Amino acid sequence: MTQDRYERGLEKLKKINENASALLIESLEDIAPDLGRYVVEFPYGDIYSRPGLDLKSREIATVAALTALGNAQAQLKDHINGALNVGCTRQEIVEVIIQIAVYAGFPAAINGIMAAKEIFKKRDE
Repeated sequence: MTQDRYERGLEKLKKINENASALLIESLEDIAPDLGRYVVEFPYGDIYSRPGLDLKSREIATVAALTALGNAQAQLKDHINGALNVGCTRQEIVEVIIQIAVYAGFPAAINGIMAAKEIFKKRDE
């Protein structure tokens, strides 16, 4: 069962952002390999694999949540990239971040927009 969860999780991660997933697992390998496995199994193998929402919707929700948190810039950038990879437009990403200003405040939204701006610029290069 655990191997199934891991394989499902890797499949979802590859669809969202293959480079980021490989880097995450690799970066944890020497200090906390179990944490890397947990990240693959639970969020991606269990939650992202559930029926009811497509990957685009899940990534929009994730960008919104990470923007609202305001303390997960690296993860926000990875998920902005992932959102673009699964079909979100730049405008959709900008709009969801603007929406967050209402609930998490302007500082969180501005930081989110700056993260999006950085990712958009990198993708244009």
